[in-house]
Amino acid sequence: MKNKVNLVYQCAIYFLSLSIFTLLGCSEEIPVPKPPTYPRLELPEQQYIQTQMDCPYDGELSSIYNYKKLQGNNPIFCAQEVDLGPLNGTLFLFYMGIQNKDSLASIINFANDKVDEHKIKADRIETENIIRKSDKVYGTFFALKGNVATNFQFYLTDSTKNFVRGEVLLNCRPNYDSLRPTLQYLKKDLKHFVETLKWKS
Repeated sequence: MKNKVNLVYQCAIYFLSLSIFTLLGCSEEIPVPKPPTYPRLELPEQQYIQTQMDCPYDGELSSIYNYKKLQGNNPIFCAQEVDLGPLNGTLFLFYMGIQNKDSLASIINFANDKVDEHKIKADRIETENIIRKSDKVYGTFFALKGNVATNFQFYLTDSTKNFVRGEVLLNCRPNYDSLRPTLQYLKKDLKHFVETLKWKS
């Protein structure tokens, strides 16, 4: 009988020790996968060059961008693309000749509608009026905050003959926080372009 008690006692000690070691072995921190990281984009200090465009206007673009000439343009409708180089995106430019005051109103409404398409995703939309009386350049610059497909749009007109709309699309998944440095850099370039754009006629 005494031997049986000792055997039960030894088994209990064994299983208790095993349980303690098992718990101690599981106390290590469970590895948590690191969140995705985005490499910092090293961009040069901004330099601008006067760009002769196929459409009825010219402007200064960043020296790291590539202007593409497109076929089939005419004085009434003209489309252009600017490759944003290391920023991995494209600035699309659409020019339209104004036929009358009614057409100007409808064109401006269309440009505003293109911005409104992104209201659902945008956290907010900041607008800035552009008024350059000496060059007859008037319009609005839109900065869309949040995980949207396009973070910048703008339109410019002389209110009588010329109208151009711009829209930026980046070739990556929209993640506003990770793209913030790139967007700040790009915004400066776009603002410079709209501030230097001049009509050819």
